Amino acid sequence: MSQTPEPFTDEQLSVDGLELRDHGRVLLIACGALAREVLAQIKANGWIHVDLKCLPAIYHNEPNKIVPAVKALIEKYQSEYAEIFIIYADCGTGGRLQNLCDDMGVSMISGPHCYSFYEGNTIFEAREELTCFYLTDFLVRQFDAFFWRPMGLDRHPQLLQMYFGNYTTLVYQAQTQDPLLEEKAKDCARRMKLIYEYRFTGFGDLAVALDAMVEQT
Repeated sequence: MSQTPEPFTDEQLSVDGLELRDHGRVLLIACGALAREVLAQIKANGWIHVDLKCLPAIYHNEPNKIVPAVKALIEKYQSEYAEIFIIYADCGTGGRLQNLCDDMGVSMISGPHCYSFYEGNTIFEAREELTCFYLTDFLVRQFDAFFWRPMGLDRHPQLLQMYFGNYTTLVYQAQTQDPLLEEKAKDCARRMKLIYEYRFTGFGDLAVALDAMVEQT
């Protein structure tokens, strides 16, 4: 049974990530946006036989890069591990990532994206929140790097209405209870001129999926 781990500091993320390498026979290939959460689950559950390799989180801005990058890592490491699991949802690949996993005999997390599996795929689908903009812990930390600057909103604030005019609410799906991140998320909502909503989701279906994958081995 998964435990709810404490949040990682930047120093712990670096050190623990190094300590968890090269110990075992299960490899998790994950989106870099999930690195903290996956490492937290590995540490909390004592999975010393599980290694983690992450692809750049920025690939979410260019999802056409995800499938070939995942394929390259599977091919590189498949002879070294008894099991490889893909810690991505579909993430804008239009089903191509699932097709790749099926062809190469590896499992991946179900769901359209991390916003869905953090909340729980069934719950998220039932909400049908078409006018909500979602942030996770990672995206709150990286809001300027992933959204504000790449979209030019730091230089051209008049683009805000063009990009986000159909949204009404910013939903912060929090994986950890961190007051500093919550304040930053509120500021993101203010800058985007959206209603702010906080939801503590924890790791949702991510924790369930990791448990199931590791227990297979």
